Amino acid sequence: MDPDSQFVELAVEVFAMLADATRVRIILALRNHGELSVNHLAELVGKSPAAVSQHLAKLRLARVVATRQQAQKIFYRLENEHAAQLVSDAIFQAEHSLGGTPRHHHGEAGDGS
Repeated sequence: MDPDSQFVELAVEVFAMLADATRVRIILALRNHGELSVNHLAELVGKSPAAVSQHLAKLRLARVVATRQQAQKIFYRLENEHAAQLVSDAIFQAEHSLGGTPRHHHGEAGDGS
């Protein structure tokens, strides 16, 4: 985890991929529900299936999501836990910006957080 690591530029690309509210919502939906179809994801994130499909294509190229085809339907899932963790941590950081005790710290007395 050196500041001059070759992975710094790639990490910036990951952040750029996640710098979109619809993509963050897609990742959260997949984290919470597991494998989902485009139509189900579209319902959960409040966007059209066409828009969700475009975002999923980008996430797939970035290897954030993987697919499985069953008959004519394609199901999407997170490729690994890291994108979900990045999004969760970003949500937690956002909670800190609101002031007070963030919701994710409730019930964590004595852990030093």
